[in-house]
Amino acid sequence: MRIRQDSSWNVPEPELVLVVNKSGEIIGYAIGNDMSSRSIEGENPLYLPQAKVYDGSASIGPCILVKDENEIAPSTVIAIEIKREGKSVYEASTTIDQMKRGHEELVSFLYKEYSFPQGAFLMTGTCLVPDDTFTLNREDEIAIAIEGIGTLHNIVD
Repeated sequence: MRIRQDSSWNVPEPELVLVVNKSGEIIGYAIGNDMSSRSIEGENPLYLPQAKVYDGSASIGPCILVKDENEIAPSTVIAIEIKREGKSVYEASTTIDQMKRGHEELVSFLYKEYSFPQGAFLMTGTCLVPDDTFTLNREDEIAIAIEGIGTLHNIVD
């Protein structure tokens, strides 16, 4: 994972990732880390692509939990911890049922005007973001955990 060098405020966003097939059906789940360069994003709403999409701006893993007959439970916990020099500097958690929109609704928006011949990974968004006094530093360690999937570990470069 990287942070933009031209941004003064960078934060990770822990997200549930929906694994979707070419027909728009959710077939699994993973963990996503979606970086945001908030200082760039805040300059102008039109800068959102530059703040969100750049080399090393996202990671997905550590595996795909294949969906069976049951949805991932709404009470499933998503947690994040950021360590700096081995010490915890940010910790937070929430549950999936705090999402504003349902999984199927999110997928329907994505597939409305786009096609994905190989399927897609859809990051669902987050409410776990450090406040505006926090920014990531190089070598910070980010751990995002979702019950039943595992923990995604990233080190900031």
